[in-house]
Amino acid sequence: VPLPVPRSCLFSESFVVSVSSQSRFLASVPGTGVQRSAAADMAASTAAGKQRIPKVAKVKNKAPAEVQITAEQLLREAKERELELLPPPPQQKITDEEELNDYKLRKRKTFEDNIRKNRTVISNWIKYAQWEESLKEIQRARSIYERALDVDYRNITLWLKYAEMEMKNRQVNHARNIWDRAITTLPRVNQFWYKYTYMEEMLGNVAGARQVFERWMEWQPEEQAWHSYINFELRYKEVDRARTIYERFVLVHPDVKNWIKYARFEEKHAYFAHARKVYERAVEFFGDEHMDEHLYVAFAKFEENQKEFERVRVIYKYALDRISKQDAQELFKNYTIFEKKFGDRRGIEDIIVSKRRFQYEEEVKANPHNYDAWFDYLRLVESDAEAEAVREVYERAIANVPPIQEKRHWKRYIYLWINYALYEELEAKDPERTRQVYQASLELIPHKKFTFAKMWILYAQFEIRQKNLSLARRALGTSIGKCPKNKLFKVYIELELQLREFDRCRKLYEKFLEFGPENCTSWIKFAELETILGDIDRARAIYELAISQPRLDMPEVLWKSYIDFEIEQEETERTRNLYRRLLQRTQHVKVWISFAQFELSSGKEGSLTKCRQIYEEANKTMRNCEEKEERLMLLESWRSFEEEFGTASDKERVDKLMPEKVKKRRKVQTDDGSDAGWEEYFDYIFPEDAANQPNLKLLAMAKLWKKQQQEKEDAEHHPDEDVDESES
Repeated sequence: VPLPVPRSCLFSESFVVSVSSQSRFLASVPGTGVQRSAAADMAASTAAGKQRIPKVAKVKNKAPAEVQITAEQLLREAKERELELLPPPPQQKITDEEELNDYKLRKRKTFEDNIRKNRTVISNWIKYAQWEESLKEIQRARSIYERALDVDYRNITLWLKYAEMEMKNRQVNHARNIWDRAITTLPRVNQFWYKYTYMEEMLGNVAGARQVFERWMEWQPEEQAWHSYINFELRYKEVDRARTIYERFVLVHPDVKNWIKYARFEEKHAYFAHARKVYERAVEFFGDEHMDEHLYVAFAKFEENQKEFERVRVIYKYALDRISKQDAQELFKNYTIFEKKFGDRRGIEDIIVSKRRFQYEEEVKANPHNYDAWFDYLRLVESDAEAEAVREVYERAIANVPPIQEKRHWKRYIYLWINYALYEELEAKDPERTRQVYQASLELIPHKKFTFAKMWILYAQFEIRQKNLSLARRALGTSIGKCPKNKLFKVYIELELQLREFDRCRKLYEKFLEFGPENCTSWIKFAELETILGDIDRARAIYELAISQPRLDMPEVLWKSYIDFEIEQEETERTRNLYRRLLQRTQHVKVWISFAQFELSSGKEGSLTKCRQIYEEANKTMRNCEEKEERLMLLESWRSFEEEFGTASDKERVDKLMPEKVKKRRKVQTDDGSDAGWEEYFDYIFPEDAANQPNLKLLAMAKLWKKQQQEKEDAEHHPDEDVDESES
């Protein structure tokens, strides 16, 4: 019999299934022969369909239809028309006990079948037990829970449902038994303990609840469990018991926050002495290695509430001296607030100093050889600390010796020793320690590689201030013997000069000149000393010895000093000879000019003539000089001399010797030899130079041609004036 097919079921698998199920149903249900034949016919037609494949109709128009229907639309229409909704099963009303037993039997069989299919699905066990509980079959429900626990005794939900069932049905002893088994089997599940203690407390069995808590605490549970026990005791005003629990709690969980809670518990119940002891025990317990700022902040706030301001200040300072800066931000903040509320200006300054001290401590810990940080730290400590504390910081600083023995690495380090010695002398007023500091620093410096003259000088000056002249001389003598330097010689000589020990000065100068014979200044100072002492011959001998040295650092200064010395002694001939000797070594223009000025200033008869002769000689000598600017300088000096002392003919003569200034160009080359263009420069052409005569003649002809061209241009611009002049 063909069945009507709904449009929504054309592409549905459920339709095929429903058809096949209907056929099986008709074949299985006992009835009339018509029904059987219909089923047989349908089966035969199906078998024939399998054998004979119908022809597929050819689609002539393969273009898409105007209205497209998707599978989603088909399913949505089927849902909207409710074509596949099944009617709800009919409600069955049980009227007698037999039907009830039959219903129970079927239900239990269903539950047992589900359990038999998969024993590990605990939800099936729980549903089964709850169904039995709903029928008031408590014994059966217990049996089901016990069977389930045999399957999975680690399931927390199973234990909870089991115990809740017993409590709902007021089976207290059974519930206790279940909780005991649960906490014995799974002691780390806190939920069992919470439920168990709550049940005992609700039943009013305080002793039993306490006993359960004690059993729980033996397992050392998490912090919340301890707090629950403490709150339980406080609900019944058992403060001593709560204190005992806290004592055990802070040992099992030794965190700072737990010690603080313990102390606040004592403070809340007005046991202030106990609270202070708790804080003190906490500080001692954590020690210096595990210090925490929160503990000290809480301790300080407790003392602040007790109006113990001095104790608060001591606590803050103690903590700040031992906790690193990055871990003490909250501590600094609270200390500052406290000082602003209860302290004076001095206290606020102490906070700032301590904060900066921590900052410097961190810097020097990060880099012990950062001497600038040590300097800043020492300045801070010196401004506000006792002598012992300052000495301790100095000792820590000077212990960081530079690892490399090079002077550039020691330049900053040596000032630590200098500042240390000055502090001991000026601030601490301890000369003996100052002497020890100087001596230790001088022993530390590797004098064979380099030295610091300032350390020797400062030590010697310190001994002089202490009126120990022998020690000062010994220090300077040792310095000259170990590591002679110009500065050490100068200071030692200056010291002996002030003491008027001239023989010692002579010996020192001799040593000085043996050490550095090229030092012109030392030669000059030695000669000046002999001049002051009135030993002219000795001074002259020193000058002679000096100018005979093969190498000098400033020979011009030495010659000038020697010449000035002879001028002061009014030794004109000696001075003239010195100039001649100097001109043999150098032909510098300044020497000639100075020589001429000397002859002019001598004031003797014929001085002008001698001066003019020197200028003429210098001019002749410098003709071959490549430095034309120096020659020009000489001529200008000569011209100024003739303008002041010479006649008109002398002036004209010098003017004829003055050069012409011309502008020239020359090629410029870079370092690699490539051309870099042209540059202009000024050159001087002297009339005296025979080689330059053609150049001067050409220059004169060029000037004449330029003048003629200028006159010609003027005549072209004013022709009428030329006619009038010709007529006239």
